[in-house]
Amino acid sequence: MKPLILIGGGGHCQSVIEVAESCGRAIRGILDIPAEVGKEVLGYPVIGTDEEIANYAASCEFVITVGFIKDPALRIQLYNRVLESGGKLATLVASSAYVSRHTKLGQGTVVMHHAFINAGAEVGENVILNTFCNIEHGVYIGSQCHISTGVMVNGDCRVGDNCFIGSQSVLANGVSVCDDVLVGACSFVRKSILKPGVYSGNPAILKIKR
Repeated sequence: MKPLILIGGGGHCQSVIEVAESCGRAIRGILDIPAEVGKEVLGYPVIGTDEEIANYAASCEFVITVGFIKDPALRIQLYNRVLESGGKLATLVASSAYVSRHTKLGQGTVVMHHAFINAGAEVGENVILNTFCNIEHGVYIGSQCHISTGVMVNGDCRVGDNCFIGSQSVLANGVSVCDDVLVGACSFVRKSILKPGVYSGNPAILKIKR
């Protein structure tokens, strides 16, 4: 397998390094903003900026290691830049995660430690499935999403593109969440969410329109 280039050197990068190491992937280096070039993240060098993605497209695979809490725009921009350069995004699964062989994972998706992805689930591209999240049978997760730590997505749920589901939140069986939704931490989504916005609470209700 080709070595990895990680794009973004913040806190999420550290978590992805741990995942990459656990599944035996070599890391060539990190691309970040100009002020960070020459520094290290967990012993791995920042070797350039995202303007240099094309220089590594033939010899390496990429992982977007910029996080997504409020807005996926930067992750999407970097994802598109990799594809436009002819590069390929790696899909990483932590050694302690469980992913059913009957699951589909899109390119660029990272499955963190102790996540559980059950049979029949389908996950899009450039998705973060964070530590201890549970994606149950028949679930669909769209592209460019972040399913946070400890989230429970119950069977046959559907989550659209560009969504953030906050830590310890629960989606009841069979609910749908449309594109561009942010669900606050510790929320309970009992009914389908049909309009973009920020939702939270038990039950989760609209707090901010988008």
